[in-house]
Amino acid sequence: MTKSDMTRRGFLVRASVLGSAAAGAPALLSACSSSGSGSGGTSSSVLSKAKKQGYISVGVAGEIPYGYVDKTTGKVTGEAPVVAAAIFSKLGVPKLKAQTVSFDSLIQGMNAGDFDMVCAGMDILPARCQHATFSVPDYQAPVAFLVPAGNPKGVKNFADVKRTGVKIAAETGAVEITYATSSGVPSSQITTYTSPDEMLSAVTTGRVYAAMLTDISLKSLAKQNPGAHVEVTPGFKPVINGKPQAEIGGFVFRKNETSLVSQFNAQLEKMHSDGEWLKLVQPFGFTKENLPPANLTTKELCSGK
Repeated sequence: MTKSDMTRRGFLVRASVLGSAAAGAPALLSACSSSGSGSGGTSSSVLSKAKKQGYISVGVAGEIPYGYVDKTTGKVTGEAPVVAAAIFSKLGVPKLKAQTVSFDSLIQGMNAGDFDMVCAGMDILPARCQHATFSVPDYQAPVAFLVPAGNPKGVKNFADVKRTGVKIAAETGAVEITYATSSGVPSSQITTYTSPDEMLSAVTTGRVYAAMLTDISLKSLAKQNPGAHVEVTPGFKPVINGKPQAEIGGFVFRKNETSLVSQFNAQLEKMHSDGEWLKLVQPFGFTKENLPPANLTTKELCSGK
């Protein structure tokens, strides 16, 4: 398992964008320097222990808007911790405590017993499935563009980029570069930058017309820069080799925790269907467009087919 396998999307440098804490989370989320769980036991023992001690320990990567410590409150928040806290409250665990580690250490730390699960918006990829068990898909993240307010050139997809000839920004090594070039966009129209903040600056100063990234990350970036006079286009799925492309993320558990995963999945699927998930994740820039495809399974994603 290479380090590139463990980055958020296998290619993309993780976004350093800011988000706000969700209000009204049904369980208390707190940060800690070490979970101290040391739990490497069976699924039933993990849940039983969590109920007894009153919390379950999770790993996050400090990535906004997926899972991070809010600088104002000092509490762990983000899409994944908030959703997990809501689920575990239904399973009889009132609190969630999180340990922040580097993204590429999350699965290793979990398997070593440093914490009980991963709440980090981690893409479900075959290489990761070899070392851990993923929940059912939690969300999908289509590609979008950050453009000047009003989108005067009407760029909404790669065909528009190619047609108009505008220059676009991408993060160094990002999978969106492959999406763009595979869709016929010449490499000469793409400029790479090392962070979303640099991409935002490139758009606002006119060095490029648009910046491409997942819609979730761009919404967070735009939200935290209200004076930038930019907007995010609707998300879309580039079709590469006849297959629509979107990043699908989920929660991560140890391999032997089938019972816990089953109970967790049942609650997550219910939250997707009854609207609770959408209510919880909207403060982080997620919309109904980020609900995972109903016909896509974790097994399919793990197989790479």
